[in-house]
Amino acid sequence: MWRLGFFFHDMAFGLLTVFIPLYVVVFKNTSLLGGPLLALGVMTSLAIFCSIPASYLWGYLSDKTRHYKAYILLSFASISIILFLMTLQFAQDIVFFVILYVVMQVLHVAHESPKNVLVTEHYSRCDWESSFGFYGGVTKIGFLIGLVAGLLLFSFGLLSTYTFYLCSILSVISFVSSLALVADPIMVFERRLVGIERKVDFTCRGVEVTSKLIDGVRWNGSLKQDSFLGFAIAIVLFSLATSLFFTPLPIYLKELFNGQEQLVYLAYILNSIGGIAGYFLIRRTARSMDIKKQMPRYIFLSSLLTFALIAVISLALLPIAMTGILLLGLGFAYAMYYIMMISLSMELIPQGKAGVFDGLVSLGAGVGAFFGPFLAFNLNYLPTFIIAATIFLVAYLTLKILH
Repeated sequence: MWRLGFFFHDMAFGLLTVFIPLYVVVFKNTSLLGGPLLALGVMTSLAIFCSIPASYLWGYLSDKTRHYKAYILLSFASISIILFLMTLQFAQDIVFFVILYVVMQVLHVAHESPKNVLVTEHYSRCDWESSFGFYGGVTKIGFLIGLVAGLLLFSFGLLSTYTFYLCSILSVISFVSSLALVADPIMVFERRLVGIERKVDFTCRGVEVTSKLIDGVRWNGSLKQDSFLGFAIAIVLFSLATSLFFTPLPIYLKELFNGQEQLVYLAYILNSIGGIAGYFLIRRTARSMDIKKQMPRYIFLSSLLTFALIAVISLALLPIAMTGILLLGLGFAYAMYYIMMISLSMELIPQGKAGVFDGLVSLGAGVGAFFGPFLAFNLNYLPTFIIAATIFLVAYLTLKILH
């Protein structure tokens, strides 16, 4: 039940994910930031880069105080206020809108690390993937409902002000639900216990190989430990490629669909359906999967699907229908990758540094958020998507080589 607040939160951000890029495009004074595409890139990348130290700070403070609920409430309350401020007259200027958006993102990440800790501390290690999968599936349904709401708002031609009002109300509901349902863990020890188990396992393997060598018996095991370096680089590269691809995507889809915003929402709805399928699939199958071997395959699948989209664009092979199908596949691949990556990362990140994962994701996303629109503006969309697909491939090779 504690996930209910996050459900409404993702409903609001599902609506905003497509709405805000389209909203920025209609600003009359985007020339102050170099035009609509560049304004979108500057706004998004600035917000993400500012959220990097914030992610680490919120993660450190929540682990230090062990009051995770407080930071979740701070996030949801502040978002509801800022979304309301976006309806006011002064927010119609692009500069003030960007400032509000940046502040909102900095406060938005306050709930990310505490949410991850709630999952890892409420459940044993063997249930982490299943629990993260269930959380992802539930919140992604909320995200999907938000996209459908955005589709309906555009279809009925309602003013953008109503969208901000609706998202602000949803954030208030998130705050009230979390206030009533979220509880801090009584004891915070699961991550520390997992770290101890990893050290004990390594020690046992060392003793085993030593005894085997003394007895002259061949040992087929491995003393290789998981390196966070490989995971960290893969996290940054995957996030970079994802942001590079998805930041200019709403604008590209609007052009592809001849300005029909409803079809842009429909494409994102298909992407969310793929994500929901991935989250619930890994919830059911995580215990029977070797996620360390499976995770690189979904990074490779993301690269393959992006290259397929490039082929569809280049050859004009039913571009509208095929784009929707490929976005559905990308949503599925991302969901599978994300749950595996976050579970393995929480094993390796020590207590007190829960914000490191979100910081790494934000680092890649911030770079991609700027260069996605920048490259699309200067080189067009096709070269941008080629670069994104190549970076996905590099992330796959990095994980295979360094892990």
